[in-house]
Amino acid sequence: MADPSEPLAVDDPEDRKIVTLARASRARTGAAEGAAVRDSDGRTYAAATVALPSLQVSALRLAVAMAVSSGAKSLEAAAVSTGSDRVDADDLTAVRDLAGDGIAVLRADPHGAVHEVARS
Repeated sequence: MADPSEPLAVDDPEDRKIVTLARASRARTGAAEGAAVRDSDGRTYAAATVALPSLQVSALRLAVAMAVSSGAKSLEAAAVSTGSDRVDADDLTAVRDLAGDGIAVLRADPHGAVHEVARS
């Protein structure tokens, strides 16, 4: 069994790209999380957590919403940069709503090292 503290290798350059976008979104805004998704046409959407008094949206759910509002019909991958030790179940549900079951959701730490591949 792999050591969960050890980063996982991400070989696909397109997956590394969405991890980088997620990390950059988080770092740029100082948000709790950053996320990025790639749609079935190869377009990417990046977002950061929104934490306003009247509106709270996770980074991953916002990235999914941005994809939907841009006309994406499905997703092929997702990544979240977070200090958490898991991907939120509601975030996975949002990904599943657009992607179906089983796509990879890469969970990276704030430095961009991937520690988990969750499945929607």
